[in-house]
Amino acid sequence: MLSCDVIKARQQLIQHGVVVSDRSVLGVGSGSRSRGQPPAEPQRPRGGGGASRCPPQSPGTSGTESPGLRADGERVSPGASVAAMKYGFPSLANIKTRESYVTSYDPRTRTASWVIERLNPASLSGSSNRKYCDFREDDSVHLFHRSTNDDYRGSGFDRGHLAAAANHKWSQKAMDDTFYLSNVAPQNPHLNQNTWNNLEKVCRSLTIRYLNVYVCSGPLYLPRQEADGKLYVRYQVIGKNHVAVPTHFFKVLILEQADGRGVELRSYVLPNEPIDEKVPLDRFLVPIETIERASGLLFVPNIMKRTSSLQAVTDRPTTVPRIHQ
Repeated sequence: MLSCDVIKARQQLIQHGVVVSDRSVLGVGSGSRSRGQPPAEPQRPRGGGGASRCPPQSPGTSGTESPGLRADGERVSPGASVAAMKYGFPSLANIKTRESYVTSYDPRTRTASWVIERLNPASLSGSSNRKYCDFREDDSVHLFHRSTNDDYRGSGFDRGHLAAAANHKWSQKAMDDTFYLSNVAPQNPHLNQNTWNNLEKVCRSLTIRYLNVYVCSGPLYLPRQEADGKLYVRYQVIGKNHVAVPTHFFKVLILEQADGRGVELRSYVLPNEPIDEKVPLDRFLVPIETIERASGLLFVPNIMKRTSSLQAVTDRPTTVPRIHQ
């Protein structure tokens, strides 16, 4: 029997014109909590975290629509996950809906493959505060395939948000949901607290100019040429659960222009390492095809189903580190 989360995800996909089978939405959404599992350890101090003062979330809960929601993304709660589905999903494996975002979880890496969220001025406004949030395990993911706070403790990596907490001030639960460990990945502390944080701020600032800003973020594991002249994909794993450390991160921005003037697309790839703060973010713009090839995801076909005008911003200096394809 399908769980409520799986049925809900399937219905939402169908409402958006995506033909799916029950199997395509099975996975993280259909997992059940393993009995007797201890609660997550308190988060270790790092930029912006704090002790949780909220009642704990029910294990495996996901975002649910408020009364009056429509599946076409209109008249929904600011930033609600159903609204983030407007331009489809880059893939259909292990879909999970939360209050403020939709994610596809990769049990092999113990991180998400991608996370989609919708930003607008309403979603950025509110009294929610991250000091009431705490990083915690995602009990809807099987015990064998989830990450824990212990995996990150002493690893030298931050728990880098994919859907940023500051993007969802409209609801304390929406912000709280961004602290599931299924929404983070091991990230270089300097990158997390500086360049990645600056890119998140840019995403929020674009809500002033655009009607809606759809943001899809995720990890990449890219090849590198080694001394023997061959290409290898090598990455570190941390903790007893072997959480994969991405070599790079991507962020795809789908920018809805007002008055139906079409969609603008910006796509970034950042290495998971310290970046000089003097380097402009535009230096990391890449063609969307680069991310599609490297990740195995597809963005453009789904976007073109919803708009007849798509402009991709790809201008960047030639000194961007090469991404092998």
